[in-house]
Amino acid sequence: MAKLHTYTTKVVWTGNTGTGTSSYRDYTREHEISGEGLPGIPGSSDPAFRGDPARWNPEQLLLVSVSQCHMLSYLHLCAVNGVVVTAYTDEPVGTMTETAGSGQFTEAVLHPRIEVTEEAMVERAVALHHDAHKVCFIANSVNFPVRHEPQVTVKTSSAGSQPR
Repeated sequence: MAKLHTYTTKVVWTGNTGTGTSSYRDYTREHEISGEGLPGIPGSSDPAFRGDPARWNPEQLLLVSVSQCHMLSYLHLCAVNGVVVTAYTDEPVGTMTETAGSGQFTEAVLHPRIEVTEEAMVERAVALHHDAHKVCFIANSVNFPVRHEPQVTVKTSSAGSQPR
């Protein structure tokens, strides 16, 4: 039987400059995202839509959610498959197509950079990205393709990592 999980957050618009939404240009897109016991996240819209570039926008948050979920799924699979990861960094790129007042993501490409402890782990470390994608809750929830372009390096004792 499926297990149900419910998530709650709070979004509060803080962009009323005095006249509310009396016109498209009379308010800011600023808002605060929070959850019980969590630090707030300053949000806005994309600067292309009159947003504040110093604040997170929904498109960035969607992309980071895909990346976080993949990373957490991947690290779990590495742990249970004997792949020892010592570092993980991702710089994902998402593409959104805007059409007549709307838009949608058309793709996300994850660029995970992983460091493992042994050369013998490299092949399995690369392969586990496919498995992580299959079990990632967020990737299973979006309607656009999520691709992975991983790079795995082996940690060396003192000279750093060597790419594979």
